[in-house]
Amino acid sequence: MTAFFSEFHGLFGKTAPYWGLFIAAFLIGYVLTPVFREVMRACGMVDVPSARRINKVPTPRGGGVAVFLAVSISIAAYMLLSNEPLLPNLPNAVAWRMMVLSGALVAVGLVDDKFGIPPLAKLAGQVVVALGAFFWCGAGFRSVAMLAGMPASLDCVLTVLWIIGAINAFNLIDGLDGLAAGLALIAAVGMGGALAFIGSPQSMLVYCAFAGACLAFLRYNFNPASVFLGDSGSMYIGFVLSTLPLLMKSGDSLFVSLGVPLLTMGVPIFDTSLAIVRRSIRAALSREEKGKDEGNSHVMQPDTDHLHHRILRQFASQKKAAFALYGLAAFFVAVGIGALALRDRAAGLFIIAFVVAVVIVVRDMKRVELWDAGRLLNAVVRDRDVKVRRRNALLSTPFYVASDVLLLVFAWFFASIALSLKVTPHAIHSRMPLVVVPVFFALVLCRAYTTVWGRARISNFLRLGAAVAAGMLVSDAAVIIMHYPHAHMAAFTCLYSLAAFVALVSVRLARPIVRDLFYLIDRSRQMSEPSTSRILVYGAGIRYDAFRRELVRGASRNSRVIVGILDDDILLRGHYIGGIRVCGTLANAKRVARELKADAAVIACQLTPTRLRIAQRQFESVGLKVSLWSCEEKEIS
Repeated sequence: MTAFFSEFHGLFGKTAPYWGLFIAAFLIGYVLTPVFREVMRACGMVDVPSARRINKVPTPRGGGVAVFLAVSISIAAYMLLSNEPLLPNLPNAVAWRMMVLSGALVAVGLVDDKFGIPPLAKLAGQVVVALGAFFWCGAGFRSVAMLAGMPASLDCVLTVLWIIGAINAFNLIDGLDGLAAGLALIAAVGMGGALAFIGSPQSMLVYCAFAGACLAFLRYNFNPASVFLGDSGSMYIGFVLSTLPLLMKSGDSLFVSLGVPLLTMGVPIFDTSLAIVRRSIRAALSREEKGKDEGNSHVMQPDTDHLHHRILRQFASQKKAAFALYGLAAFFVAVGIGALALRDRAAGLFIIAFVVAVVIVVRDMKRVELWDAGRLLNAVVRDRDVKVRRRNALLSTPFYVASDVLLLVFAWFFASIALSLKVTPHAIHSRMPLVVVPVFFALVLCRAYTTVWGRARISNFLRLGAAVAAGMLVSDAAVIIMHYPHAHMAAFTCLYSLAAFVALVSVRLARPIVRDLFYLIDRSRQMSEPSTSRILVYGAGIRYDAFRRELVRGASRNSRVIVGILDDDILLRGHYIGGIRVCGTLANAKRVARELKADAAVIACQLTPTRLRIAQRQFESVGLKVSLWSCEEKEIS
């Protein structure tokens, strides 16, 4: 028993600084948060409910000052009472400087919380603080051994961008009760756990204090929140979580120094990246649709399509939305720590994480960012301005020429590596031109750059393949004449021809594929809107293709969507044409119309007058509006 208590006492003594800092920061934050809540209310720093804000009652903001003070007071007490350095391999003077910089950033946030300073002025304050962290405190990417040779100027730029990005990531994600503070708590636990796992416990001290302060603030900030972090608190959180990994010098591993922080801050970073993409697309779309003089959308213009807004619209509960994002953040933290545990076997874990991330990204983007991107592309492509259309036509040929040359070069590398041929500088300078140049000139001779590939037919692609084959024959003849033949020449010719042809065709099919992709994305969005007309098409032939093409081209301007196809060819039943399912024949019209909730029917096939009347009666019997899509030649009298 004595041995047990002795061992427990030793363990207690070793861990006392960690749980002591955690408890101290928690208690200070627990006491100070309601105090500053009332102070901010008295100062008039209150979030009033509005269209963009989620809170239903006026709520004080600026409570993040309590988080800052809880962390700072507990850490200051530790440094004054202990002879140990707070940060490993760094003097405590660095920690004091970080407190000063943090206080300056909190002050900028408080001014914004009170007066609402312009975004550029707030950004200028963030840049000054980030530069202070680099020059005054020594925070930088060169602290990682793998990046030690990085030029100082590049390190400065990357460090400032990294810190500013994290600051604004937490600033933007702070739109839901308890979200930013909860994500900060999870990030602190994740980074602290990673440091403990690699045997760097000294680095955990600041994270313990930070986690305690965030947990205390969550007591008042979780739904229903009585106080908000405000810009002062959210920016402080982002600053701490982004700067500490650059100061810790926790090891030579790039993954520990940057990979784990990226994973632990994955949710706010993803949301910020998505916001930049979304707002950039909308700004360009505004200029295209309204004109340069009328378009007023810009990247810094706020919106209600952040990650937490979307999840809230799905769950209709702030608590459920917050827990969903907590779970996502915890998943990324588990991936980071699991990768440290698995080491050489971490590849499988990252594959799983990548698949999950891709599913989340595509699912989240398809209804907003990808739809807006489709509208932008459609606006650009369908622009009726003569100068713009002439410019696009002139740029298409240089684009195809440049892309074809690059693809032919890549195909040469691919075939050479696949056949284990030596890719030496001599081979690149002497043999590669003998392959690429003849094929390129064959493409020119076959009129590949005067063909309108958006309206190409099978014969055009066959001619493209013939040009590649002819170019390779000329290339082989040149290789033999130049005395460069090799044992794998026949295999190289076949593999290179196939790779080059597939690549060239892929580029030329990219435009219609992208156009159809955006149509399917828009279709999925429209099908959930009650104002959309749901069309059942009768006929799956050429006329259907023409009708669908018109819908695709005008996707951003109409409110009609094809929900299903009927065709008298029973072999087509159950198959998909352009992503739309063939649901049966005309005899199944009533059942299919009810199942798909169609409200209109379009006849897109050639019928005799009698058959046309039968089809019309079938559709009208279930209340569908019937129209005829016809492409026919008529003599003009």
